[in-house]
Amino acid sequence: MSEHSVRPRLASNDNGGAPNADGPQYVCVSSDVKLGTGVRFSKFVNLYGCEVGDNVKIGAFVEIQKNAKIGNNCKISSHSFICEGVTIEDGVFIGHGVTFINDIYPRATDGGGRLQTESDWSVAPTLVKRGASIGSGATILANVVIGEEAIVGAGSVVTRDVAARSIVAGNPARLLRYITSEVEVSG
Repeated sequence: MSEHSVRPRLASNDNGGAPNADGPQYVCVSSDVKLGTGVRFSKFVNLYGCEVGDNVKIGAFVEIQKNAKIGNNCKISSHSFICEGVTIEDGVFIGHGVTFINDIYPRATDGGGRLQTESDWSVAPTLVKRGASIGSGATILANVVIGEEAIVGAGSVVTRDVAARSIVAGNPARLLRYITSEVEVSG
């Protein structure tokens, strides 16, 4: 078992109904998680020490670590990893397999060759602002802000801040254009 204390919970199915009659859905939510109302889980979710707002949908194989914060009405798609130090505001879409990074210079060991502990490094924060969308397979490096209603293209590597209502893509992610009307966002 991992370092954090977990309690398995039966989760509602993808449609928000009662738990499946054929057994538990293997959702691990530790006792220190702050869950809003109407949170829906898929199978194989791991949450500890985080905050999740109201009406959030969390896909299969998602991990949300301690000190991460998810706003209201967000969708976190399967296989995504939201690490400590990440704040996601209301109405954000996170595609499948999105990975957040919180360490600028990751190392396995300290200067003496011993495995690092939490005291050997500092969490670098990341902020995803209201209404942003992050495409599947994107990697979001530490110390960045993704602006309101911005769109990050699938497979992108975000290495610096993304302006509000902009569309970025690539490795590293670069500005493609700005969103100039609501028709572009919904159409």
